[in-house]
Amino acid sequence: MVTKAITAATAGINSHKIEVEIDVINSLPGINIVGLPDNAVNEARERVRAAIKNSGFSFPQGKVIVNLAPADLRKEGTNFDLPIAIGILKENGLEIPFDSNTAFLGELSLDGSLRYINGVLPLVSGLKDAGINTVFVPYENAKEAALVQGIQVFGAKHLGDIVSHYTESPLSATIVDINDFLAKNSESEYLFDFKDVKGQQKAKKALEIAAAGGHNILMSGSPGSGKTLMAKCLASILPPLELKEALELTKIYSISGLLDSKEPLMTKRPYRAVHHTASSTGIIGGGSNPKPGEITLAHRGVLFLDEMVEFPRNVLEVLRQPLEDGEIVISRAKNSVKYPAKFMLVGAMNPCPCGYFGDKEKQCTCAEYQIQRYRSRLSGPLLDRIDLIINVPRLTTEELMNSKTESESSSAIRKRVINARKIQSIRYAQEDIFTNSELSTKQIKKYCVLDNASEEFMKAASQKYQLSGRKYNRMLKLARTIADLNSSDNIKLEHLMQAFQYRVDIV
Repeated sequence: MVTKAITAATAGINSHKIEVEIDVINSLPGINIVGLPDNAVNEARERVRAAIKNSGFSFPQGKVIVNLAPADLRKEGTNFDLPIAIGILKENGLEIPFDSNTAFLGELSLDGSLRYINGVLPLVSGLKDAGINTVFVPYENAKEAALVQGIQVFGAKHLGDIVSHYTESPLSATIVDINDFLAKNSESEYLFDFKDVKGQQKAKKALEIAAAGGHNILMSGSPGSGKTLMAKCLASILPPLELKEALELTKIYSISGLLDSKEPLMTKRPYRAVHHTASSTGIIGGGSNPKPGEITLAHRGVLFLDEMVEFPRNVLEVLRQPLEDGEIVISRAKNSVKYPAKFMLVGAMNPCPCGYFGDKEKQCTCAEYQIQRYRSRLSGPLLDRIDLIINVPRLTTEELMNSKTESESSSAIRKRVINARKIQSIRYAQEDIFTNSELSTKQIKKYCVLDNASEEFMKAASQKYQLSGRKYNRMLKLARTIADLNSSDNIKLEHLMQAFQYRVDIV
């Protein structure tokens, strides 16, 4: 008789239901795993054998055949240990009356204890969608698994605990309050605050607009003008995560192994600062077994590229497609996976190789051809995908030493950003988007309606600045965000004019 146990395998940030079939035949003792297992799954043979014996249970005397179905799907990871062990114990005559609506996930130690595994949230979410109503996971993964509503989660510390659950001592189901986790997103935990940034009012306003609408922004200025500091402060004005965003982001970090077991739900928007030596694979993800890259880890948050022009051209160019589509598809010969990548790109650069072109106090030493070659590292198509491009001048000595004027705090700016995001949340309640930056061409026509004066202005501006279709639409989306910050139902001429101030002031 064949025993079946249910588990799951990840595919991107989603998962597939897997049936673990166990059969014992009269042959030389051993375990044979089939169904496209990777090395980690194949090594489960020795872990499972030792775990069963060291937990005080008997191991079958014959040959154990383990089939992971569907057999044409690649199986990776160590979460197959537990279902294999449970299936073997039941096939060997142990009374474990679980049914086809129960799933098992977990890695086994040699002594039978259960270890923390990555990717539990997407695994359990996929199992729920497949009709599973009960799941057993390692104790340290229980809170993360319980984030999936509508499925009963039991956390176990040892293989024996699961056997005891069915025989003598039932485990307690794990229940978590998701709203309690989201409420932990405290403003006081941010290390950088805009109140510590002197001057740079235009740059601060541009970053506020970027945060309110999820827009991409590029800052250009001399060394020491505060570009990097303001980029770090940006995290302190980002709005809190919606529940749907938090769960999606948690799936990504769970699969990547970056989720804190003590904090099972991501409660803050990510801020990823990437060094210019990063490879294209590190940025977009990949590998023989594709894993998320920096653009996916920055999903619903910020990807900061300091000294942006120092990045290799091929690395910058791979950003074009995810900036446009909000996702990245990594294709390999055997399979392809899709990862979400709706992030805010924040770039910082010097205006020239020496860094002082246009500086009021220090003379630039670069030749004109050097400046042009330096700036040309950012291609036109990439700049087309950036909504705000601003100059950040270096502060004068007087401005730097002036300590009487107090700058506006991040807390005050954040309130305006949150209000603008709430307006967008209500407006796009029936759409599958969260921010103005995600508007499609069809949605732009619906939500960015212009009056006659505004249309005439856009027509004249398009001719003067030779706007591409993409840049034209980005101007409308930027104006829509500025209108939301002003609590205006409609885009007005003043909003369009302000949008162009933040876009045509290029390096």
